[in-house]
Amino acid sequence: MSARSPFPAHLAQTLPVGEHGVRATSTSPVVFPFDGSVVGQAPCGDATTAALSLDQAAGTLGVMAAATTGTRRALLLGIHDALASRGTELTELLVLETGKPAVDCAVEMARTLTTWQAAAEEVTRMTGETVPLDLQPLGAGMLGYYTRRPAGIVVGIAGFNYPVLLASHKIAPALAAGCPIILKPSPDTPLATLWMVELIREVLAAHGLPRSIVQLVNGGIDVGEILVKDPRAAVVSFTGSAGVGHQIARDAAPRKAVLELGSNTGLIVDADADLDAAVDAVIRGGFYANGQACISIQRVVLHQTIATEFTQKLASRMPEVVIGDPRDPATRVAPVINAASAKRIHSWIAEATAAGARVLETAAPTEDATDTGALVRPTVLLGVPRSSPLWSQEIFGPVLCLETVTSMEEAIDLVNESRYGLQAAVYTRSLANAFEAINRLDVGGVVVNEIPGFRSDIMPYGGVKDSGVGREGPRWAIEEFTITRMAMIRPA
Repeated sequence: MSARSPFPAHLAQTLPVGEHGVRATSTSPVVFPFDGSVVGQAPCGDATTAALSLDQAAGTLGVMAAATTGTRRALLLGIHDALASRGTELTELLVLETGKPAVDCAVEMARTLTTWQAAAEEVTRMTGETVPLDLQPLGAGMLGYYTRRPAGIVVGIAGFNYPVLLASHKIAPALAAGCPIILKPSPDTPLATLWMVELIREVLAAHGLPRSIVQLVNGGIDVGEILVKDPRAAVVSFTGSAGVGHQIARDAAPRKAVLELGSNTGLIVDADADLDAAVDAVIRGGFYANGQACISIQRVVLHQTIATEFTQKLASRMPEVVIGDPRDPATRVAPVINAASAKRIHSWIAEATAAGARVLETAAPTEDATDTGALVRPTVLLGVPRSSPLWSQEIFGPVLCLETVTSMEEAIDLVNESRYGLQAAVYTRSLANAFEAINRLDVGGVVVNEIPGFRSDIMPYGGVKDSGVGREGPRWAIEEFTITRMAMIRPA
């Protein structure tokens, strides 16, 4: 293991399964995308490990469901404090295994802590309500109410781009709801999540609860299939690509699947917009996390009256997008997760330019930047055909497409011409146009005069169409992980 990595060496051979952990069936190197060096060896399990984790989780259902509101709140706050105490080291590890710039990993860690704190607050709001049964004559004199109860075992499957945050979006509300959870991280970025789960299990034990309430199984497709298909998994919460999400929904049916999938996010710049602010939003919102965020800007739709000025301003600011070592605080873009992803992105750019698209600007890397084959330079294109994958699919890289329209109505229609619908943004001074966008954009969230990548971890986050189903955010995820239980009483 690289000496610079803060990943604890003792975690490399054992998976946090059951009460005391189990020996990994194999290990797999996790590579720093920037220079190809090995960050650490990740323990891996197999189908047998996954089945064991389900057995262990089933054994904790009763004790977790019986945990009082006060116990669950104290547990969540204790986990928050444990993660905060290791925040600097976890952030350093995130930089190494994801290759994201340090500034983006610091944001991920801050949002992770917010998620745990918010989940602790939401525990006290997990209430039902009374229902007027006397709406029907037969119900006269009866009392009706419902409560929320834990749904059962939650299986969480997280993506590589925000591993600790995405895992927390699943683990924190599961514990708040009273559910045990088994997490499968991305094989590309399991280390920080593994360390986080170990810290969580220590806090569980300190509160007199079984460690096996939270487990992690790192591994391949066989692990995921066992976890998703087992009927004991009451809810499967997945963050990742649309294609995989569709398969998970089929495998989990008729049980619940909460899916947070991809997007090709649109940002509309209206005729009256503050152009400097809109350009700044594109610089901030198009390239963060190396463009590997489901709500990073991909499609920029410009009103024709400001298109030329906007384009010139954007081109003049592209040198600010510094390419380099993600450990350097000045770096804003580094290599994407692996060479295969970079090859796909480059092929899409080549296909679009062959079909008539024009490259407006490509940022240049610093002289000491290392290219392991995974580097995609921040690129802005004009005239990308709407049938091109660069426009119609999710790029998941630092690439922007600019298009021009004649009206707000046309802009909204263009953004809506997508299989995806996660989040979108509009820059405008017109209150009428802002509300037209809010009401007509076919997405899960609309942001006005801020980047579409602005995401509050206490809002109901999720999409429509191929961007998924269900909502994240502590309050809404808790609802996803619970079931209502009716009670109808006729006093004797």
